[in-house]
Amino acid sequence: MNVVVLTVDQDGSRRGSDQVPTALGSLADVPARLAFERTVGDEFQGVLDDPAAVVRALEVLLRSGDWNIGIGFGEIETPLPAQARAGRGPAYLAAREAVTHAKSSPWHVRAVGEGDSVRALESAVWLWAALLSRRTPRGWEVADLVDEGLTYDEAATRIGISQSAVSQRAAAAGIAEGRRARELVEHLTRTALGGGR
Repeated sequence: MNVVVLTVDQDGSRRGSDQVPTALGSLADVPARLAFERTVGDEFQGVLDDPAAVVRALEVLLRSGDWNIGIGFGEIETPLPAQARAGRGPAYLAAREAVTHAKSSPWHVRAVGEGDSVRALESAVWLWAALLSRRTPRGWEVADLVDEGLTYDEAATRIGISQSAVSQRAAAAGIAEGRRARELVEHLTRTALGGGR
């Protein structure tokens, strides 16, 4: 069974508080083959087979900026265990290698697996992370409302500012570019999983 294993390690955990519980709470509604759970210390893992779910999980993690993210593609042994940390197989080894290298990589993200699409995916995630890193809290406020399905006019009413102010925030936050980046990362994840071009 081809899957994505995300192995995630808190960046700079010795200097700050434990962020794993908060991250697990934020990821609780992401559809996973094996749910995200703490493995050891400040690390957690999840197993996913849906490209859209991978994108949702990555956006949560990239948004906070607190994580070294290893994205491992490959097979895992079946039958599946009850918990992510009990799994075995090449995807787990790839995720372990990826999170180790993520600590010294751009945006603290690496992807490991077979095929050119995995490298392309990693490049797309780096570019997406660069875009997300420039968003201010005001930009995220607009982005979140737009993701809920609100128009700029509706977002303006909700926030209590003008539509032109919302448009300015959206442009500064790179909302249109962020949507395209999500689509690209989802497409490349699907390709890397062997689900077409």
